[in-house]
Amino acid sequence: MTSHHLLKAFFVTVLLATAAAQAATETSAAKLVKSTADHSKFPALAGPFDSGPAVTKACLTCHTEASKQIHQTQHWKWEYKNPQTGQLLGKKHIVNNFCTSVKSNEGGCSSCHIGYGWKDVQTEFNEEENVDCLVCHDSTGKFKKPSGFAGNPVVKDTEFPPGSGKIIHGINLAEIAQKVGPTKRTTCGACHFNGGGGDGVKHGDLDSSLEAPDKALDVHMAVEGNNFSCATCHQTDGHLVPGSRYAPTAKDKAPAHLRGKADTSNPATCQSCHGQTPHPVARLNEHTAKIACQTCHIPAFARGGQPTKMWWDWSTAGKMDANGKPFSVRNEDGYDTYAS
Repeated sequence: MTSHHLLKAFFVTVLLATAAAQAATETSAAKLVKSTADHSKFPALAGPFDSGPAVTKACLTCHTEASKQIHQTQHWKWEYKNPQTGQLLGKKHIVNNFCTSVKSNEGGCSSCHIGYGWKDVQTEFNEEENVDCLVCHDSTGKFKKPSGFAGNPVVKDTEFPPGSGKIIHGINLAEIAQKVGPTKRTTCGACHFNGGGGDGVKHGDLDSSLEAPDKALDVHMAVEGNNFSCATCHQTDGHLVPGSRYAPTAKDKAPAHLRGKADTSNPATCQSCHGQTPHPVARLNEHTAKIACQTCHIPAFARGGQPTKMWWDWSTAGKMDANGKPFSVRNEDGYDTYAS
């Protein structure tokens, strides 16, 4: 065999070995499971489950402190105390101009509460089993809490409203519980995208377009970009979700939060990643003394193709048609502009 043939055979051998090694690596990576637990193998989650609290009771056999943590959060309490005035705010205490008041509407509002069984103002929330684990940790997209059921999922086919002929199909709680995972855009969005009664209605910057946005819509959440989840910035600590409440945080009062640093700064601000001087020009950095980052970098809302409601005229509520029945008016795009 000539030296030319020997050299050619050598390179072929190297290429084959490299390809084999790469294939082995890719196969190993494909088999690698990110989570250290396979919930489908847990006997406690085998089911069947006839209610949400039954699922939570099973979850608590391993996650023993989870409900205690949840009970201390604003997500659970729907309550916020203004640190300057001491005034109690939050859904539990205020009348919202989009959603009106929780009081007397608990059965419907509680479809977006992380608990089960909030029927009325007298309901006591002191049972650990009343915490809804699945609403945040469902990875199947099948978990639903229809309005009118006091925050409870429907586990068997049910006619609702009674006598309407409309059927709400029951869901398999065991199947969902066995496939739980970290929160993601769709789980947060199940409530936050639909505030005010519909997709994008209440929050013009939060709607279903953020489930799979492009970079033009959201550079952080872009599927082909950073692919952030909500929790990437709103990093929880003991189930406490950081972020602005009623008084949006334009600038950190203290030096910017550094990830991994133990302090009370808010990690859900622009500065926690981008620092105090994100621009190459000093004059631009001076803007942040008075101007929020969002003023320039999010100059418009409802940009994902989903419209948002700009205002409610409650003075016209309660009108009936000529037959004394509730009615609605829709615009040319098919959206309600009035509904009794």
